[in-house]
Amino acid sequence: MRLELVPRTDVPGYARTLAPLGAIVAAILIGGLVVALLGRSPAAALDVYFVQPLSESWGLQELAVKMLPLVLIAVGLSFCFRANLWNIGAEGQFVAGAVAGAMVPLATHGMEAGPWVVVVALVLGTLGGALYALIPAFLRVTLGVSEILTSLMLVYVAQLGLDWLVRGPWRDPKGFNFPQTVVFEPGAQLPMLMEAGRLHAGAGLAVIAVLATWFIFSRTLFGFGIRVSGEAPKAARFAGFDANRLVLIAFAVSGGLAGLAGIVEVTGQIGQLKPSISPGYGFTAIIVAFLGRLHPVGILFGAFVISLTVIGGENAQILLKLPLDLTTVFQGVLLMCVLAADALVSNRVRIVRTARA
Repeated sequence: MRLELVPRTDVPGYARTLAPLGAIVAAILIGGLVVALLGRSPAAALDVYFVQPLSESWGLQELAVKMLPLVLIAVGLSFCFRANLWNIGAEGQFVAGAVAGAMVPLATHGMEAGPWVVVVALVLGTLGGALYALIPAFLRVTLGVSEILTSLMLVYVAQLGLDWLVRGPWRDPKGFNFPQTVVFEPGAQLPMLMEAGRLHAGAGLAVIAVLATWFIFSRTLFGFGIRVSGEAPKAARFAGFDANRLVLIAFAVSGGLAGLAGIVEVTGQIGQLKPSISPGYGFTAIIVAFLGRLHPVGILFGAFVISLTVIGGENAQILLKLPLDLTTVFQGVLLMCVLAADALVSNRVRIVRTARA
C-alpha cells in the first residue's frame, strides 16, 4: 500500500486563499506542542508572541521596522519564483547592495552631506544588488549552471567580503578596533518618521515596491511573460517571449530590490557597516514570499506574521526563558506547513493497494 498525490482538476479560488491561513494555524498548534514539551504554558507563549507586540506603540513601530527589509526582498523574490527561477542568494544580494551603497556615505564622511548622498546611496545599493544577482543568472543562461547553487554560494562570498572590508580598509580608526565603519553623517542617513522610535522613511519605499509589483504583474506584458514562463514554458516560447531575457531581468529586479533593502537597512536604523547587518533577512524572505502566495499584497501579510514571531521570540526569551532559536524553528515549521497546504489543495491523496506477489 502506498500514497499518491493526484492533481485536482478544479481548485476553487477560496481554497488557495485559505491555505496559508490553515498553514499558520497548523504551525501555531505544532509550536504550542513544542512549548508545552519545554515546560511552558502554550497560552502564555501565544500571548507573548502574537498579542503583546500589538498592544503597545513601540511594538508596532518595531514590527514595521522588521517588515521593511522582508517586504522588499520577498517582493523581489516573487519575480524569480513566479518565473520558476530559484534565487536562494537574496542574503548575498542584500549585503552587496549595502556595501555598494555605503561607499557614498563613507566617501563623504566629514563633509556637509545633503539629501543627494542618500539618493545616490540608494541608487548604488540597488545597482549593486542587481549586478550581484546577474552573476548566477548569466551562468544559467550561458552555461546552464544551476542558479540554486551559484546564488547560494555567492552569499558567503558577499558576507566574507563585507567582513574583510569592516576589519580592514573601511574599519573606523577610532572604533576601538571593533569591526565596523564610521557612523554615517546625519545627512547621509534616512530621516526618521517619528521622534521616538526607529521607523524611518524607507518604509515608503516598501509601499512603492508593493504597488509597482502589483501593477507589473496585473497590467503589463512583462508581468504576463513572467507568469507564463513559470507556469507553461513551452507556451511562453510559442508566444514569442525570450526565456533568457526573462531570466536576466527577473534576477536583476530580484537582486535590485534585495540590494535596496540592504542599503535602506544600513542608512536607516543601523547607520554604519558591520558584519552583522542582517539576521538572515534574505533567507527569511523566502518564507514570506511563499506565505504570501507570491502576491505583493499577500507578501505584506506574510511579512507581518513573520515579523510578529521575531519580536515575540525576543520577548519570549526574556519573559518565558524560551530559547531564541525556537523562533527559527517555528519559521521552518511554518514554511513546511505552507508547502504541505499547497500540495493538499492542488492534489488529493489516493491510497494505492499493491498486489501481493
